[in-house]
Amino acid sequence: MKTGKWCYILPAIGTMFGLWYVASAFADVVYSDYIRLVNSYLPDVWNFDKFFVGDILTRIPLNYVARIINVTFFDYSIRFDQTLGVVFLGVSAVQITAYCIKRNIGIFWLVGAMILIFSLNKWEMMINGSGWIHFLAFTGFYLHYLVLERMWRDEGKRGDEIRLLILPWIITLGMAGPYCAIYTVVLLLAYGFQMILTGRREGKWEKRYILYGISALIPLMLYIWSSSLAEPEKLGVAQVPLMTQLADTPGFFVRFLVKSFSSMVMGVECAQAVFATNIPYYVLGIAVMVAYGLALWQQWRYRLYEESAFPLMLICAGGLNHILIMVSRWVFLREDYGMSSRYALQFQEGMLGIILTFGLAWGRIGQRHLSFAGLPEKAKGVGKTMCRLFMAGIMAVLLAGNIYTTAEEIKKAPFRKETCENRRKIALDFENRSDEELRANFEYHMSRPEGGQEVREALEILKEYQWNIFRQQK
Repeated sequence: MKTGKWCYILPAIGTMFGLWYVASAFADVVYSDYIRLVNSYLPDVWNFDKFFVGDILTRIPLNYVARIINVTFFDYSIRFDQTLGVVFLGVSAVQITAYCIKRNIGIFWLVGAMILIFSLNKWEMMINGSGWIHFLAFTGFYLHYLVLERMWRDEGKRGDEIRLLILPWIITLGMAGPYCAIYTVVLLLAYGFQMILTGRREGKWEKRYILYGISALIPLMLYIWSSSLAEPEKLGVAQVPLMTQLADTPGFFVRFLVKSFSSMVMGVECAQAVFATNIPYYVLGIAVMVAYGLALWQQWRYRLYEESAFPLMLICAGGLNHILIMVSRWVFLREDYGMSSRYALQFQEGMLGIILTFGLAWGRIGQRHLSFAGLPEKAKGVGKTMCRLFMAGIMAVLLAGNIYTTAEEIKKAPFRKETCENRRKIALDFENRSDEELRANFEYHMSRPEGGQEVREALEILKEYQWNIFRQQK
């Protein structure tokens, strides 16, 4: 079945599902990261002294704008942030849908992409509204990749060259935050690859790609410089350097990486409830890694990158994110840390790239000039069928795991909301609660004694100005 404009109903349905989920799984009350945000930026959201600090370029300016709007019109509602996150998740789904329609990718692959995008394997980011900006960041990444895609195919629109120069500054310094590193690396790889391809085809080097690369690299360097001015934060419990730990426990890093890949099939909570041993994690993780390998082989074998660069950029981004998370989060010394719901949005890029690659390659399998050359006709038919069955099988496993994860999360939604309702009751009575109780129930710095007092200070600000949970008391 072919795709068409009617397919835009799919991201609309997915967005409505996401909005329904956050309404079903969350009551509008601050907790976790919001405690820090309240104490840091409220009540005076117009105080720009809190913005113009040494690490200003890491503070994501759009967060300030959204916070001002939220306080002014919505009395600091978490639901406002959650809605922004789900809406921008929907925008990214529209971008993928538009790509599938333009490239004539079949409906099976598009539906698979939509199931992945709106999977509740990322429930933590959807519920914790403070991360709404990250959903916007990925729409920015996709926008830039798609502009580069047009230039790659000589289908550039008026102003695309300027967009390639400007977008990294807007995206890296305006919305990407810590995700800017992989975004920039992918751009540099794409520009270098395209310059080589152009040079081999036309016999000359396109210097504009160097200019594009510099324009992408400078904002990243500014971000890193600004980040160095922030107060260092101790991330984990490991007391040894990475290389020492790698030499002592190499198996830990392998298990960490394989399990992170498996998380794109089944969410960590579901996996922990179902799997009694590590073997299923390894099977699923290796299956996803094989899917990466197959997609990369198809990109090379069928020269798909010459037709469309977008899926290859997504594959590179997803794979690099797995490595980045392992390198930056191994300090917690937990094998399943890379399976956290908070990383699903990053890993999702790679899976989308695989799905789109499969969709592009589906009709090319078995063509005489691409594969099975020299084989008898019967053998060609068998080979073609086996390749397609293998691709469909990988997709079936991926979708089955994500559907199962989503179904289980829907079942948990009422219990998550019940926890929020209990948190609401405690917030309204916070003066009579102990610091230990506040720290535990609001999930804030639970290992630090001062966590409870910081929760109390945040609730005092909200009560004084009758924001968030206290706005009903007006």
